[in-house]
Amino acid sequence: MEQLKPDATAVYVAAGQAAGAIEEAIEAEIPLVVAVAEHIPLHDMLRIHSILRTQAKTRLVGPNAPGMISPIGKCRIGFPPIPFFAAGSIGIVAKSGTLSYETVASTTRAGIGQSLVIGIGGDLLPGTNFVDALNVFEHDEATKGIIIVGEVGGFAEAQAAEWVKQYRKRNKNPKPIMGLVTGVLAVPGRVMGHAGAFAVRAEEKAAEKIRLLEDAGVVMTDHPAKFGTVMKELLKTRRVPNADNKDLDAPDTHSERIDTHGWRDQPQRVGQKQQTHSQTRSLHTYAKRPRLKIGQPVCHERRHISFKGSEALTLLENSGISVTRDLNNTEERLTIVIEVDRASHQLRLQATIDSRNKNDREREGALYFNVSDSPEWMIIGIIRLFEDLQLRSDFEYNFYTTINSLTRLFVEKDASSFKLQIVPDDFQRFRVQSALLSFDDAAYRSAGRHKDIQALRTVKDEIPEEVEAEKDGIVYIKLQGNGNIGSLVNGAGLAMNTVDALTQQGGHCANFLDTGGKATRETVKSSFRVILKDARVKTIFVNIFGGLTLCDMIAEGVLLAYRDLGIKLPVVVRLRGTNEKEGQKMIAESGLPLHAFDDFEEAAAKVIELAGNS
Repeated sequence: MEQLKPDATAVYVAAGQAAGAIEEAIEAEIPLVVAVAEHIPLHDMLRIHSILRTQAKTRLVGPNAPGMISPIGKCRIGFPPIPFFAAGSIGIVAKSGTLSYETVASTTRAGIGQSLVIGIGGDLLPGTNFVDALNVFEHDEATKGIIIVGEVGGFAEAQAAEWVKQYRKRNKNPKPIMGLVTGVLAVPGRVMGHAGAFAVRAEEKAAEKIRLLEDAGVVMTDHPAKFGTVMKELLKTRRVPNADNKDLDAPDTHSERIDTHGWRDQPQRVGQKQQTHSQTRSLHTYAKRPRLKIGQPVCHERRHISFKGSEALTLLENSGISVTRDLNNTEERLTIVIEVDRASHQLRLQATIDSRNKNDREREGALYFNVSDSPEWMIIGIIRLFEDLQLRSDFEYNFYTTINSLTRLFVEKDASSFKLQIVPDDFQRFRVQSALLSFDDAAYRSAGRHKDIQALRTVKDEIPEEVEAEKDGIVYIKLQGNGNIGSLVNGAGLAMNTVDALTQQGGHCANFLDTGGKATRETVKSSFRVILKDARVKTIFVNIFGGLTLCDMIAEGVLLAYRDLGIKLPVVVRLRGTNEKEGQKMIAESGLPLHAFDDFEEAAAKVIELAGNS
């Protein structure tokens, strides 16, 4: 390493060993580390972030990221599919790999190409966020326009919106910025494929993120295929600096109405009806962060194993934590929530005292801590929390032991969230009265840790189709309502966007399904099998953008499903990306009642028509 002195490294090792490889790269002070692995255990990433905060030499991109590529500099780190890229002027930053490929292909077809594309990844705790990328794009002379591709979950899009507002204030001639946020119809409390694709508590939902970005002056669209054409027009209206680096006297990009295609003044959302939105202040613009509502549900999604009721109390009891099954109300009740704080990349414990006496005000406090914090530091933090809650002095020792035991269990067992109701007894002791405990499934699946927790999972209480899909590495979520379109998509971001865009055009999806970025013909067949178990489904939409996934292989999977499963429903297939012509040809020449398209809107219109006629 001393001889090579590398500028960058890519971490391709499996998720269970990825954190160790990242740590080695940080210790070697390599300036740029790109981590592509998905399902790195949550607590492993918390440890990595605690290390990153102690140094200033290394930047981490990812994990769960496709990587980054500079078509201008002809450099790629990661696995973005090279054929879609073309040297140009658009800087792109995206959480989703498949949506970034769609965006790249759109800008390539429009002839404007890309200057730099950064896939920050869909992990719960990414090393690089939108603002980091936007700062690069602002000062990059080769970048003339910027595209942000976000999704449900976290605060990154809200932070980006605030950055855009400040950027437009400090620049007379700002670069045009477009955006897309997917996951508007994400199921509350469920991870939509990506580890970080869920929203809980004070986090903005996808629709709110869209409003924040619009209010900041970002031109929003509902599908990545529209980026190229629209950005090309926006670039035409931007003022171009003259030879002396002074702005020419021309109208500002975002104040000029583009009548050619019927887009409206800001806030603009391409492909959607005009709406007006008032400015909503971002969580990160408050001088004091608003209190998180304890009553809101803690997320317990498929990546995590959750226990409640007697199961949760027994688990706590076996861990040496005092519990009570007496549900009688007491004068005061202590609510404890422990979870990952995405903004600080730390663990956060929030405590609230609820009193039955209406004249008593609610008391609360919060404790931030790291998985590697020393016992001495935890003692100081717990004492401060005790003081904030203004508890009786004779409860101090038992309060410390209870909180210390809970935080230790949280760390030792790779937990993702705890929500507990704790009551005092007549002997100055705290006992847990009710609990909802969630543990990171990746700790077991990726690193083989906590087989005892995994053994407690009871799949009989889960949706059978979702359990079956999970065995084949497929993320399937059955959507509520009268949806009659089955969706089969590769990539979590594209799968969320497919549900959003079909609904925007008047369709109704019965499910979310992500075959995964490494889909095979067998996983395609398995996906069909799961979708067909839903009696509501009247037609199936296969929407694929192949990066690593080959379109001809997907086509083989569709034909295999038709042969082996006896499919009678109409199927619409959209294939774009790697080997798209070969795949489209196979579908067209199959002699089967398949409807093949390469344009999303045409395919969407057809599948909605077929669903309506069934």
